[in-house]
Amino acid sequence: MKENQRNTKIIGAIAVALSAMLWGTDGILLTPQLYNLNTAFVVFVIHLFPFLLMNVFFFREYRHLKTMTRSDLIYFILIALFGGALGTLAIVKSLFLLHFNSLSVIVLLQKLQPVFAVILARIILKERIKRHFALWAVIALVGGYFLTFGWSLPDFSTEGITTVYAALLSLLAAFSFGSSTVFSKKILGNYSFVSSTFFRYGFTTLIMLLIVLFSGHIGDFSQVTPRNWLFIALIGLTTGSGAIFLYYYGLRHVRASLSTFLELMYPITAVVLDYFVNGTKYSPVQWAAAFVMMFAIVMLNVDGRKSK
Repeated sequence: MKENQRNTKIIGAIAVALSAMLWGTDGILLTPQLYNLNTAFVVFVIHLFPFLLMNVFFFREYRHLKTMTRSDLIYFILIALFGGALGTLAIVKSLFLLHFNSLSVIVLLQKLQPVFAVILARIILKERIKRHFALWAVIALVGGYFLTFGWSLPDFSTEGITTVYAALLSLLAAFSFGSSTVFSKKILGNYSFVSSTFFRYGFTTLIMLLIVLFSGHIGDFSQVTPRNWLFIALIGLTTGSGAIFLYYYGLRHVRASLSTFLELMYPITAVVLDYFVNGTKYSPVQWAAAFVMMFAIVMLNVDGRKSK
């Protein structure tokens, strides 16, 4: 019995680490390959494809709509709006802006989302902010600044403004994903991870459909090349719904404190791939800032979970 439990925990840990590696791969190898398409259209199709696939296997999830309370419906829409639409729009746009330059910086900045999640949890859920939060949050944000700009001041010239804009979009993505985490706490106790994923993708698809309709990009299907379709399919099956299912399966079998460290495979994978694929190199101060920022984020998670 103990041997089976041990094996299950090992499989769970591998699932969490693999999902993190898939997300790191997405930001460097997959999503940037769709740069020839409109950003909103890309976010629409990378949610539409997995959701259509989910309908084949999980169509019975629609039964929850009959018993879903108004509060649950509102929170599902907020999760889709922030975690699905706004967050993904921001991160995809920031990746497109850099044209394969320093993509891992954007991925690392996105990991600041626990900072925003804790602040929003205090405002929305009335959760008490832990004693060391301010210290680790400031260290993480300062590390994020030096990771992006090194010793230099932000360059607001015509060429430099792109990096500033991409960094701000990455921070917006971190805020949006952090918001989604807070909203998820309000309803995930009442729904399985399958139901939550199903409705998150469903409502995000509807929101993005409205956006592409009103922006006039619904006809962009004609601009999608066979190569684009290949990467859209890969994203949908691996770094999209596939990674989410792996992640939540793993969380059922490993301690939350262990998952915090396993999730570091996300930025590590992004940095390694960005170096070998795109030739991105960090300066010594950027390396130091990256390590300091990630350490502060880990401490934010560990400190918060110990308190609970």
